[in-house]
Amino acid sequence: MSMEPNLTPESSIAVLIPCFNESEAIAGVVADFRKALPTADIHVYDNNSSDDTVAVAHAAGAHVGYERYQGKGHVVRRMFADIDAGVYVLVDGDGTYDAASAPRMVDILLQKRLDMVVGSRQHTQVSAYRSGHVLGNRMLTWLLGTLFGRREMSDILTGYRVFSHRFVKSFPALATGFETETELTVHALELHMPVDEVETPYGLRAEGSASKLNTYRDGLRILFLMLRLFEKERPLPFYGILFAGCWLIALVLGIPLVLTYLETGLVPRFPTASVVVGLILLGFVSLVAGMISDSVALGRRETKRLFYLSVPQFGYRRGERAR
Repeated sequence: MSMEPNLTPESSIAVLIPCFNESEAIAGVVADFRKALPTADIHVYDNNSSDDTVAVAHAAGAHVGYERYQGKGHVVRRMFADIDAGVYVLVDGDGTYDAASAPRMVDILLQKRLDMVVGSRQHTQVSAYRSGHVLGNRMLTWLLGTLFGRREMSDILTGYRVFSHRFVKSFPALATGFETETELTVHALELHMPVDEVETPYGLRAEGSASKLNTYRDGLRILFLMLRLFEKERPLPFYGILFAGCWLIALVLGIPLVLTYLETGLVPRFPTASVVVGLILLGFVSLVAGMISDSVALGRRETKRLFYLSVPQFGYRRGERAR
C-alpha cells in the first residue's frame, strides 16, 4: 500500500498572517493568497492593532484570531498551537512577499517530502530592502552557519516560509519577537530536518504601512538569541571556546612569570600569578561544564527528535484523511 499522503498543493493548507497595524496592506495580502491558493484557509492573527486591521481582515474574508502578548514570536506560537492543517504558509501581513510563489513552495515541500521551504528574498528596488538590513542579514546568516556548522540557507530572517504539520507541531516556539525566524531555522538545523530554499521576489510595503522592525534593537536580540541557542544546543563548543580563551590569556600573562622565576627563583607579581591560576581553574570548570551540558543537550535533542518523529508529516497517519 502506498505511503504517499493524500494531499495536493491546494488542499489542507493554512496561510498564517501575523499582523500589527497593517490595515493598509492586509486586504491585498488576503486577496493575493486566496488567488494563489484558492482552497486554502487564510488566518489573520491580530497583535493589539490600534488601526482597522481586524475590520479589514474580516471584510476580506479571512479567519481572524487574536494574541494579546505583544511580539511576533508570541503570535507565531499562538497560531501554531491553534491551527491544524497539513501544510502551513507563514507570511508577513505587510504586502512585501510574493503570493504567486506560494504554490511552487508548497509543491516543493510536498514533492520532496520536506519539513520547511524558505522564501529567500530577492529585491530589485533598494528602498524595499535597505542596505543596512541586507548587510545585517548576511552577517547573521553567516554567524548562524558558523555556530551550527550548516550553511543551507542564505536568508535566515525571511518571514516567508512553508512548513509541514510535523514541523509546526514539534516546534517549541520560545522566542517573543522578530527573533522567531532565527529560532525556526535553528529548530530545523538541530533536528537535521529536510529543508529547501526558493528565491522569491521581495517588494515595497503597501503605501501607508510602516515597518515594525527596529534595526539595532532587533538585530541585537537576534544576535543574543543565537548565542543562547548555541550555548543551549552546542554546549561543548561554547564552553570549549571559554576554556581556550581562559588558557590563552593565562599563557600570555603566565609565561613572563615562569621565565622570571626560572632566572631568579622569585615570583615578583603575585596579583598577576593569582589571576593566572584563577584563569586556569576557570578554564577547567568551563570544560567540565561543557562536557556535562553536552550530555544533557544530547538527551534533550534525542527527546525532541523522537517527538518530532511521532507527529504525522502532513497532519494525519496512514489510512486517515487529512484534516
